[in-house]
Formats: sequence, C-alpha cells, structure tokens
Amino acid sequence: MSERNPLPLILTGIGTIIGTIGVLWYYGYLHFAKPEDALLLNDFTMLKTVPGEDYKVSLDPAPQVAQCIDGVLVLFDMQQKGLTGVLVNNRKQAVRCMGQETPQAVK
Repeated sequence: MSERNPLPLILTGIGTIIGTIGVLWYYGYLHFAKPEDALLLNDFTMLKTVPGEDYKVSLDPAPQVAQCIDGVLVLFDMQQKGLTGVLVNNRKQAVRCMGQETPQAVK
C-alpha cells in the first residue's frame, strides 16, 4: 500500500477557506470591522434645558447630522461617508422623533 502525500490536501483546504472568506466578503456577508466604523454611545450627552438657565455649547458643529426616518433618529457621519447609525439609549431602545408619526405594527 502506497503512502499519500498530504501536501495537496492541506493546500486545497487552505485555498478553500481563503476562497470562501473572499466570496463572503465580496458579496457583503462578511465585514471586517475597524475601530473607526463605530461611534460609542457615551460620545453623546444630552444637555437638559431648564427655562431661565443658560447653557454653553461649542460654535463648531458636530461632524454628525441627524435625520428622522420612519420615526427613529438616524445619525449620519459627515467625516466617514457611509457611516450611519440609530441613536439608542443604554437599554438599546431607539430614540424616537417628534413631529412624525411613529410606525405602528401592521395587523
């Protein structure tokens, strides 16, 4: 009985894994996250406004822009194009927008 050379099997296995990862990445099923892809929730602070009291904010605008989409506040980052996110509280509840109807469950 002759011995088999394991090198072609090992190379085929490694090539298959690399090929699978490449195809999943190409079609968007796999995303390699970078630290700059996310904004931490604690980067944002709510300033409570009290009638008659002054508060100070910077004159320079933030690099994020908020928009109300389907009753949920969505943030768009102007420095990193394509970076968007929904503003949530510490219990992962989405912050709702005033002035637009909140979406209702379809019955």
